[in-house]
Amino acid sequence: MKRALTLLALIPALLLTPASILAAQAEPQTPKPGPEHQRLHYFVGNWQIAWETKPGPMGPGRTVTVTDHNEMLGDFFVVFYRKGRGPTGSGREIGFLGYDPEQKVYTYDVFIDDGSVGRATATISGDTWILLAPALDTCRQGGDKEKERFTLKEVSPTSYTFIGELSVDGGPWTTIEEGKATKK
Repeated sequence: MKRALTLLALIPALLLTPASILAAQAEPQTPKPGPEHQRLHYFVGNWQIAWETKPGPMGPGRTVTVTDHNEMLGDFFVVFYRKGRGPTGSGREIGFLGYDPEQKVYTYDVFIDDGSVGRATATISGDTWILLAPALDTCRQGGDKEKERFTLKEVSPTSYTFIGELSVDGGPWTTIEEGKATKK
């Protein structure tokens, strides 16, 4: 009888053990966006962007105008759909801006209809974004180590300005373009 009572006492424990194991192996929590992800919402919407490129190592000076249609992908990325026109014709590109919490840096990946691919990292200080990238120039095939820096300043909720700069072989930064974007 004593043995039967001991077995009866163990039955609830045996039944709870599989439930405990299953609970311990439950699906991990879905990541939640942080304040860094909230900053991405600034770029959502339709933007008209125009800039002047300076004559220099990237080619002759010219005026470029583009339109961006940007939307959130979940709460973690902004997708940029860009169409533009410049002296060499029209073009399209798609870009993805997100935040990497492990590296504590924003990332921007762009794919251009001429086959170019670019990647930049960005940091923010107040209302200023600074993006750094290897130079993206499909026309040059030199051995120079070029880097580009884009400084974007949020002027208002519907406007930002930017300056693009180039550094060759670690030399000084030279302004290669300046522009403004307005949200429509």
